[in-house]
Amino acid sequence: VCLTCCSRDVMVKIDQICHKNSVKFFTGDVFGYHGYMFADLGEHEFVEEKTKVAKASPGVEDGPDTKKAKLDSSETTMVKKRVIFCQLKEALAVDWRGEKAAVALKRTAPDYFLLQ
Repeated sequence: VCLTCCSRDVMVKIDQICHKNSVKFFTGDVFGYHGYMFADLGEHEFVEEKTKVAKASPGVEDGPDTKKAKLDSSETTMVKKRVIFCQLKEALAVDWRGEKAAVALKRTAPDYFLLQ
């Protein structure tokens, strides 16, 4: 389900229905130069391709780069990952009082507050 140009109450209600029924939910809007996008994918499983890291041989020395691990782009592995997304209601219910909130506020984009 994709929503745009909806009130906060409508977005929260539809997200709750989607989350309950394991339906993926996206919402977003744009206000001039600013905008937001939110995704509730519930439990989302995906596969990520990782490049294997080849360790340098202990007998070979090429200077300072020998300490760094080298990437071998020819060898990759597929890693299965699982992410649990939060609901819109939870994302909007942040308590901005306290020390943890002050740290989180520095990392929060100002656009988050457009939705508030």
